Amino acid sequence: MPQLLKEKTTILTEQLVSKDFIAPEQHEAIKQHKALGIFSLHSELLFLVYLSVLLFTSGVGIFVYKNIDSIGHLAILTVNFILMVTCFYFSFKKSKGFSKTEVLFDNPMYDYLVLTGSILACIFIGYVQYQYTVFGQHFGWVSLFSAIFCFGVAYYFDNKSVLSIAITALATFIGITVTPKTLLENEIYSNPQLSYYGLVLGVLLLLWMEYSSRENIKKHFHIIYLTFALNLIGMCCISGLLGNYWFVFVVIMAVAIYYFYRVSYQIASTFILVFSLLYGYVGLNIFLGRLISLMNLNDLVQFLIFCCPFYVIGSIFLFIKLIQKFNREKHAGIQ
Repeated sequence: MPQLLKEKTTILTEQLVSKDFIAPEQHEAIKQHKALGIFSLHSELLFLVYLSVLLFTSGVGIFVYKNIDSIGHLAILTVNFILMVTCFYFSFKKSKGFSKTEVLFDNPMYDYLVLTGSILACIFIGYVQYQYTVFGQHFGWVSLFSAIFCFGVAYYFDNKSVLSIAITALATFIGITVTPKTLLENEIYSNPQLSYYGLVLGVLLLLWMEYSSRENIKKHFHIIYLTFALNLIGMCCISGLLGNYWFVFVVIMAVAIYYFYRVSYQIASTFILVFSLLYGYVGLNIFLGRLISLMNLNDLVQFLIFCCPFYVIGSIFLFIKLIQKFNREKHAGIQ
């Protein structure tokens, strides 16, 4: 596999040279660098840092949970607050300030410091509400304030991970928690009202994305908004197709899948394309099942069962062809 990847990289480099995207002297420098056999640990090290942030913040949460009675609440809040302030102090110190375009820290470690501070801030807000009920019995406000805080942090420090936390907290505020457990328990499918809320949130994310695109506000955040909007709208439409007003959701899902399909080509995102096709395929099957039940084709059940393997094989073949077509057009500029 590494040898195939190396050969493909060499071919693409030659194509870039033939198209005058790379000068001959740059091509020679690239070949000399490859001949050294040096490999980068950058991504692996950043992954370990990200993992350490998750383990640390998870450990803080578990420590707080297990020692609520044995350690003073004020002591826990004080330590959490000091750690949070420390993270943001060094982050602000090294930050280049807010900008509509992408702004990066000189050292990527500060991105993880911002992430750590944001998670600690969410823990702090949640603990204050749990212990002192500053928002009364409305625990959902914790998610809303956490979302607002994380949106501000994400845009100021240009942090995609914190933006994901903000959108997740916003979804939690309206009652949607997208976790493996809730998906297995069919939480969103058993509560039609949640599907409506999720659909509205998904549309609002898309509207903000389109507006920020026209105003050139953090355009590199768009893939985050698209990912959340696609999954929210896809799951909520599937939920709607299983409900009483399924015929309305047929139209909504068709429009949504067409929109995401076009966007996947515009931004050259294989991820958006694949999940658009998957949600569309599931929705199509539910729609066909609805039609069969309405038409009362009981006499053709055996024939339909016989056709199922051919239908599945044909679907897989079409899926592969669409992906191949997408990849050809995606790389057409350097071929």
